[in-house]
Amino acid sequence: MKYIDDNRIVMTLDAGGTNFVFSAIQSAEEIVEPLSLPSNADNLDLCLKSLVEGFKKIEKLLPERPVAISFAFPGPADYPNGIIGDLGNLPAFRGGVALGPMLEAEFKLPVFINNDGDLYAYGEAIAGFLPYINQLLENAGSPKRFKNLVGFTLGTGFGGGIVRNGELFIGDNSGAGEVWLLRNKLNSEMNVEEGVSIRAVQREYARIEGSTHEEWPTPKEIYEIATGTLQGNKEAAVASYNRMGEVLGDAIANVLTLIDGIAVIGGGVAGAASLFLPKMIEEMNSGYQNPEGNTYRRLAVRAFNLQDQQQLTAFLKGATREITVPGSSRKIAYDPLSRVGVGISKIGTSKAVSIGAYAFALNQIS
Repeated sequence: MKYIDDNRIVMTLDAGGTNFVFSAIQSAEEIVEPLSLPSNADNLDLCLKSLVEGFKKIEKLLPERPVAISFAFPGPADYPNGIIGDLGNLPAFRGGVALGPMLEAEFKLPVFINNDGDLYAYGEAIAGFLPYINQLLENAGSPKRFKNLVGFTLGTGFGGGIVRNGELFIGDNSGAGEVWLLRNKLNSEMNVEEGVSIRAVQREYARIEGSTHEEWPTPKEIYEIATGTLQGNKEAAVASYNRMGEVLGDAIANVLTLIDGIAVIGGGVAGAASLFLPKMIEEMNSGYQNPEGNTYRRLAVRAFNLQDQQQLTAFLKGATREITVPGSSRKIAYDPLSRVGVGISKIGTSKAVSIGAYAFALNQIS
């Protein structure tokens, strides 16, 4: 990874509705202790003051002047121009705020703002799941390598980002990878986020158990109930994650039909992967039926759960064999098993976002 040997420093930010977490990256690693300040989400003056204060405090800790500011911010936004639009969890920005130009004027540095899902996927493609899988393939002696990745984040919402052949795909309106707006397979009147988010797991558990909104356990508690480490309705807990896995599998299959690459999942709900991944992969490998009753695969490729050791081994092995070049005695390796894989982040969502922001800034500067 070329960024390991790059000594330039970029200041970063993880922007949430409650707190802003500031940091700095050099050589693809965090070099300061992250600083958290209140976001003051409903007061624009205080919110902007927190942003300036946070970056100034980080800058004082650095061994040399940074070359850029780069960070994730929720949408909607005109990211290339640094303008943040109407946000549900940061109401102070309603009407549009030229945040990028303001910070550029304050710090005399280029400022790059992107969607958090995009930067997450970019970080995973550069220093996370994509190089991890390609290294495993190389170690296994496979000729197969992957160049494309889709990143998904599961938490309060459902985010995504697309990286094609090492380049972040943003789209003409900064709207590529808005996976939360896919249709919900099990409730076609709702978007997929209502089936794969924190509230989706809680809502389904409560529906089966018959509890009220005030009694909803957290997804972590539902996971612990499902795994038997916490008392509760185990059947409801398992069913809620199975349902999420089915909806998620349908959404990821739709995306991979177009992208054809590796998929990686991050975010808080990813910690319950053992409960939803099997159902997700089952959905991805399901089939369609035509009017004559004949069935065919949902995906043109086979999907593998890369968290399952048996499936990972089969994925890495493929169906590699040698074939002879016609008219010669030369032989080449050939792997006819078309496949994609889905796994859980190895580096963590926050680190992936920071590395993505860092790499994006350096690429733009270069």
